[in-house]
Amino acid sequence: MKRILPLALVLPLLAACGPGGFIDSDMERGLVGAAVGYGAAEVVDGNHDRGAIIGGLAGVFCDDAGMCSRARY
Repeated sequence: MKRILPLALVLPLLAACGPGGFIDSDMERGLVGAAVGYGAAEVVDGNHDRGAIIGGLAGVFCDDAGMCSRARY
């Protein structure tokens, strides 16, 4: 249960990142990335601060890398 709870809390944040989600700005993606990074570090018994920092940076720069940009129809 200790390892499942952080994942259960992070899954809604990941679902919001999908196509048609409501996360649009770099700041929102950075906050979600930090939360996901913190949760992932909790699950693998890693450094929480480092996980949040790496996740936040990944969230901010994912659209610049073309990984989380919206589909243009």
